[in-house]
Amino acid sequence: MESAASAGGLVPDVPGRPAPEHPVWVSLEKNEVGALDEALFKGLPVAQNKRIAIYEFDDAELGRLADGMRRSFRRAPGFHAYATLEAALEDLKEPPAAPQRAYSMDQAARVNALLAQVKEEPIADLITTLSAYRNRGYRSATGVDASKWLQQRWARFAEGRPHISVAPFKHATFPQESVVVTMLGSREPEKVVVIGGHLDCVAGYGDRPAPGADDNASGVAATHEVLRALAEGGYRPAKTIKFIAFAAEEVGLLGSGEIAAAFKRDGVKVEGMLNLDMVNYKGSQGDIYFVTDNTSAGQNAFLGGLIDAYLGYSWGEFKCGYGCSDHASWTKNGYPASTPFETLFKEHNPFIHTANDTLANSGGDASHALKFARLGVAYAVELAK
Repeated sequence: MESAASAGGLVPDVPGRPAPEHPVWVSLEKNEVGALDEALFKGLPVAQNKRIAIYEFDDAELGRLADGMRRSFRRAPGFHAYATLEAALEDLKEPPAAPQRAYSMDQAARVNALLAQVKEEPIADLITTLSAYRNRGYRSATGVDASKWLQQRWARFAEGRPHISVAPFKHATFPQESVVVTMLGSREPEKVVVIGGHLDCVAGYGDRPAPGADDNASGVAATHEVLRALAEGGYRPAKTIKFIAFAAEEVGLLGSGEIAAAFKRDGVKVEGMLNLDMVNYKGSQGDIYFVTDNTSAGQNAFLGGLIDAYLGYSWGEFKCGYGCSDHASWTKNGYPASTPFETLFKEHNPFIHTANDTLANSGGDASHALKFARLGVAYAVELAK
């Protein structure tokens, strides 16, 4: 770690710079700062290494920063945000390597039986419901309402199933809650498989209309369908599965960052994490594309093998850059994480982060997202055995 001016430690406050009312600390790639709004960068970085710089912002500026990243690099958020400087400084270190593990596929009968349970209609219905909120911003009233509604909807799967429970994960610095469903393992409940995607959405920044049908009602809906198929199909995993709708992804992976850090702090043994973010816009020739940077190469290969063995879809790979989605939070905490995506990076949905991110502009149905729900079922069964 080096300071902005030398290798002498942290940089002192710039004279005359107003102290943020609600300070947050952001890590981002140094070579991308020059393309962003200079007005956001009121001082020198607090700390940096050769690749990553840490800046202090006011919480209210995170939306503008994310919008600038999207406009400049076609990805968002493109950074990690933290409530403390101590947490941000961890990004200047190499992330811990995820433990090496052997993957196997030997649950064909069970996988195929549960794949028959996966349907398109429930996915489309959930996308429609979530995208009807004015927006699902992490500080907006409708963003809070969407989280509360999802908790109630997912609670239905716990009725009559004592191994399934639903609880919010409350975040100290913003009101939107993440939603966590726990399907308790029957033999090794201490080992955990995570499947999820972010609930929040934006259109630019501020409290603007943002249906967020593809980004990311589609990922939450695909997660929902994996949960529904497993629960209603009578499946009981050997290991615990947690289905999570993350709050506040669009402003620096805040929700997933806090949850993954809490899991690490508590010594939770995460076998793998599957991140579903933007899965319903068919903009490329192939079906599913895996993010290869800041993800687990071994788990990506395992997922490709699942597609070949059970699903018959075409798949490919691409890089999406620093802090591009919630998988990065799990990778930086030493857990194997993967993101299967709807298209090649440069061909993704052009309507995201606008009022036009609607189901109609993703083809009017959930046929593409269905593929990701089917992949999620195969992943859950083969990993949580």
